[in-house]
Amino acid sequence: MNRVLLGRSGLSIHPLVFGTLPMGPLQANLSPQEGGRLIRHALESGITLLDTAELYGSYSHIRSALDGYRGEVIIATKTHASDPATAREHIEKALRELGREQLDIVHLHAARLPDPFSERADVLELLLKLQKEGKIGAVGISSHYVSAIRKAIDHPEIAVLHPLINRVGRGILDGTASDMADAISAAAQAGKGVYAMKALAGGNLISSARESLAYVRELPGVHAVALGMLSTREIDANLAFFEGQTLDTDCWQQLESRRRQLRIMSQFCKGCGFCATACTEGGLHMINGKAVVNADECVLCGYCAAACPEFIIRVV
Repeated sequence: MNRVLLGRSGLSIHPLVFGTLPMGPLQANLSPQEGGRLIRHALESGITLLDTAELYGSYSHIRSALDGYRGEVIIATKTHASDPATAREHIEKALRELGREQLDIVHLHAARLPDPFSERADVLELLLKLQKEGKIGAVGISSHYVSAIRKAIDHPEIAVLHPLINRVGRGILDGTASDMADAISAAAQAGKGVYAMKALAGGNLISSARESLAYVRELPGVHAVALGMLSTREIDANLAFFEGQTLDTDCWQQLESRRRQLRIMSQFCKGCGFCATACTEGGLHMINGKAVVNADECVLCGYCAAACPEFIIRVV
């Protein structure tokens, strides 16, 4: 199996990372057993890094996958906490629910923060404290901002970066795909480990998946790419792609014919607007007291679903 060094983090990983967001309650809402079966298949097929977060609700899926598993696994999680006390609760919960003594990577979940180093300075300080205590292996930043990736270069305590990048730049909040690519290259040259997110723009680029994955995979400085996968067929196809094997053209044509969308059960929408506030992509608007999707801007992340008190939003 292919392995790559994740910058100077000391971690060696497969270049395909399993993203667990889509299987959780914000999107497909698979049972822990269903999700665990897929993760276990991925691990047994050679994938080593699992990407999760406090927001994703997928710890139980990972725990199910690891039941009885004796192979290698590296787990990266994220805290979106705005204060140290909540961040500590997130870390303790992750350790407990994942059954781990140490979390290999913990990111500041700073998708919407242009400068997480000032806006979450106290949370970062806590993560570094927990790292010294042995509860965290490497500290990272997860971001949709070019500026945050560039700022990380000047912070030697940050070992791993998880930036948003795709060939059309969809979801980047302060620049173009070229701007983010330049920032990623500079960060990798500075020794940061980089594994990319949203290579398929949350599913918006599925119809050109092979082209879109190749673009991100081949960018200078990208060590690995995180993908959400909801079937063994997807896992096997993506593994073959990342390992340079002969591709099953019929399989890929079927995979690329799928469509995903954000659905809102509008009849139950009470018009609180929390979902629109949570979305920084311009993907949701309030019209006549109801949340309405702007499909041209939505990146299908599902974070609006986490903000909805009525639980009526899903990515499907």
